[in-house]
Amino acid sequence: MNISPANRVNSVSEYYFSKKLKEIAEMNAKGLNVISLGVGSPDLPPSNQTIEALINDAQLPDAHGYQPYIGIVELRTAFADFYKRWYAVELNPANEIQPLIGSKEGILHISMAFLNAGDGVLVPNPGYPTYTSVSRLCEANVIYYDLDENNAWQPNFEALEKMDLSGVKLMWTNYPNMPTGAPATQELYEKLVAFGTKHNIVICNDNPYSFILQEPQSNNQEPKYLSILQIEGAKDICIELNSLSKSHNMPGWRMGMLASNRQFVEWVLKVKSNIDSGQFRPMQRAAVAALQNTDSWHNQYNFSLYAQRRRIAENIMTTLGCTFDKRQVGMFLWGKIPDYLADAAQLADKVLYEAKVFVVPGFIFGSNGNRFIRISLCANEKTLGDAAERIKKIMIRDE
Repeated sequence: MNISPANRVNSVSEYYFSKKLKEIAEMNAKGLNVISLGVGSPDLPPSNQTIEALINDAQLPDAHGYQPYIGIVELRTAFADFYKRWYAVELNPANEIQPLIGSKEGILHISMAFLNAGDGVLVPNPGYPTYTSVSRLCEANVIYYDLDENNAWQPNFEALEKMDLSGVKLMWTNYPNMPTGAPATQELYEKLVAFGTKHNIVICNDNPYSFILQEPQSNNQEPKYLSILQIEGAKDICIELNSLSKSHNMPGWRMGMLASNRQFVEWVLKVKSNIDSGQFRPMQRAAVAALQNTDSWHNQYNFSLYAQRRRIAENIMTTLGCTFDKRQVGMFLWGKIPDYLADAAQLADKVLYEAKVFVVPGFIFGSNGNRFIRISLCANEKTLGDAAERIKKIMIRDE
């Protein structure tokens, strides 16, 4: 039969982790017991109050029907309270917040709401691969901008100003940064807002890592964590995505949100309401409970836990001969490979096939990641310790 897929299908490939995790599953089926330090999927459960809220609401007879496309009032209000409590940002829960089936879904909805075929999209290199793949699915023109270790993995605004920005509609940013771990700064957010305002480019900031390995500000007069929406005028030109996946140990729940001005939210809702039918109400009620987690819960699960794991990951990097910036935040460790290696894929393959440990080669995040690897902290200390021992053995053997 002479049937072919749409051109957009040929513009993307299967997600790297989808392919690699299938390979690892095959290796495990052969008894090879691969330790995965690849995906950023928190390995511990949400708070007890989150799970209890899910169970309690799921037992009610009226809990199982379709829900509002804009999410239940309680969830939008909880997101608004969350932003006020942690970021000191005021949001109107009625029209400046849109719950999402995970923030990854939001990347697609935003792109479909703003991009016509051929419109330009500024995408970071290195950066989250979904920014590129979704832009291509929308038949947009992907324009990469460089992030460089010598510039603290921040955009070079002088270089951006020299680019042909005609036709550019969106710019994707992600701070704290994945994969590099570069933290957000108020100065960076001010520059991004000014850049978007000057060139009439919507700045989309992906902000799921702001809690991880960052201690909140102790001064009650200051926001505890950074958001681009804290900057004056940001709401007019920016959209911020956030998620409960990382900061609340809920990756499989697919509970995210976006915040912006009323008009932008309305446009995104037009797209979203034609694609999905809302989220299961007990999950929304559980998210409300999660958003009320205590300061001590966040300190334990988003700081102390990852700080202990990070020390082991740093030892792994050192054993591999990699260098890294200790100021990194987030749930990964990003390290630069030794000069004698051709590229990160060579090191990642060696670690996978000889030590049976999966670490991620940086090339999947863009060409500027070719000489870097990434280690996930989403494994307990024993597992990380076992991985460290396996890697130590193969490195000693090769000396």
